Amino acid sequence: MAAQFGRRLRKGAATTAAAALAVAALSASQAPGATGGDTGRQTNAGVSTSASDEAGTTDGATGDSPYYTDLPPLNSPNPSPSSSPTASSSSIGTAVSRGAAEAGIPATVLDAYKRAEAELRGSKPGCNLPWQLLAAIGKVESGQARGGDVDAEGTTLHRILGPQLDGNGFALIKDTDGGQYDGNSQYDQAVGPMQFIPSTWAWAGRDGNGDGVRDPNNVYDAALAAGHYLCRYDWDLSVQADMNRAILSYNGSQEYLNLVLSWYEFYRKGTHSIPNGTGSVPGHRSDDKPGGSGSGSGGSPKPGEPGSPKPGNPKPGDPKPGGPTTPPTVPPTATDTVDHLEDAGTAKLTAMAGDAFDKRISTRAETKAGRTVAKVRVRFTIVGDTDTTFTGGEKVATVTTDSKGIALAPALRAGEKTGDFTVRSSVVGRTVKGVDYAATVTARAADTLALVNATAPTGAPGAEFADQVQVKATYQGAVADGVAATATLVKSADDTGENDKGPYFKDANGNPVRTLTGLTTDANGLLTLPKLYADDISGTFLLRITTTGGATLTVELTVAAADPSSSPSPSPSPSGSASASASPSASAIP
Repeated sequence: MAAQFGRRLRKGAATTAAAALAVAALSASQAPGATGGDTGRQTNAGVSTSASDEAGTTDGATGDSPYYTDLPPLNSPNPSPSSSPTASSSSIGTAVSRGAAEAGIPATVLDAYKRAEAELRGSKPGCNLPWQLLAAIGKVESGQARGGDVDAEGTTLHRILGPQLDGNGFALIKDTDGGQYDGNSQYDQAVGPMQFIPSTWAWAGRDGNGDGVRDPNNVYDAALAAGHYLCRYDWDLSVQADMNRAILSYNGSQEYLNLVLSWYEFYRKGTHSIPNGTGSVPGHRSDDKPGGSGSGSGGSPKPGEPGSPKPGNPKPGDPKPGGPTTPPTVPPTATDTVDHLEDAGTAKLTAMAGDAFDKRISTRAETKAGRTVAKVRVRFTIVGDTDTTFTGGEKVATVTTDSKGIALAPALRAGEKTGDFTVRSSVVGRTVKGVDYAATVTARAADTLALVNATAPTGAPGAEFADQVQVKATYQGAVADGVAATATLVKSADDTGENDKGPYFKDANGNPVRTLTGLTTDANGLLTLPKLYADDISGTFLLRITTTGGATLTVELTVAAADPSSSPSPSPSPSGSASASASPSASAIP
């Protein structure tokens, strides 16, 4: 089928583009004259800043929460022996020492990254996810779980939270999980070592340590979820453009992309395991203000750390004891104005098993007065007994409406299970009328069958046919693989009932059978029937082959005794040799 080409895994070798770009960003940011405000925020003109249109989301996995901006050392974790030992720059000496320390990743955290890579290698081999990319994101998001502040099972010992996304310098995302993950029932906060916002974790969460729970505070669960998140949309991370898109989908900032690529290249040059709790914690983050503590996107500092309130002392801004408290004013959001969702012209959703759906779901967010609403997060959920997924293997996708109020869902890819199912659209964080979309997966089909044998099969009475019947199935001119077929020895062209005499197949016990069901074309659209046998009746007989989709082929079979008047030939005739050589093998069929 035409769509089979879309199912093929893309192969690609890792390029050196990331290294060049990361080094350029790193060199620029640590060059003389670079200011503190430039740290980790340089722009690479050579790196694509746009995520794939298929991503369709502007807030990423983290809600674009703040992140650590500390850069890796300029020197490799394993400096070359040829490096000059007489370098006079004190900054170089610091970098070499810091390089060895920064290259260490807490043992449990490192194991989680490598385990996630191994799982993705099996479940999504075309993604080519390197564990070093997870390490780079984990460094930028939480300082490797705040230096490995996790127990032996990988769960954080202290909660790692980003600031509440209340629109005050950050995105405005009201609570979507009832405080289940972040403990905040008013606004969402990024959670855990990989800093997922609750609404993203709701569909992207994974159980990475096999305990039956999907916990964003567990580094095994969070690392596996991050891997699947980066591998959606059939991105191949060995291709630099796809890696850029994946990173930008995690956090849609060019500075973030540059920083993650820098750490990725650093870890690729060498790393090692260190005990849990001994890793370094970055000191600067993207929302630092002059004079700020730089506590990092890992959330509130631990007790005793700089910036943590002393026991019994009020925090700045707390109401005075006994004084009146004023509830904070919650600013309205775009989501607050949505009254309902409307279909935005989605066509009929039908696809053949194994193929991508030609059409994508389009949903529009509207107010009660019918005005469109931009920047609303719409969740699409596949419901029903189906193995169909969105591109990338997910059952749920969250998309932000564009300037016209439209959310375009990722493409659907049919599985092998046929039948009807539903895709349900809803507004994240609010209960309003959504839209249900009916979709159907039909069986794989062929519309044409052609005989591969160069000559019609023949046999002698009471003997085995010399050649097996082989046919090729196509659909709209493309190979039709995995198509169900039936073969029946029929009475005549007008009477398709099963013949009770003439050629036959054999079942597992050697008994004659004249109808075969459960046949399936192979990956090349070929169907090779079992051997045929002739009874003692001579004549011309018909074999009828049909497939799902209506393709039909009738093959004439001839059973004739050898002509006794013909003299035997000591060697094959030229015509016989030509006929034999013209009969192609199955492997030679295009």
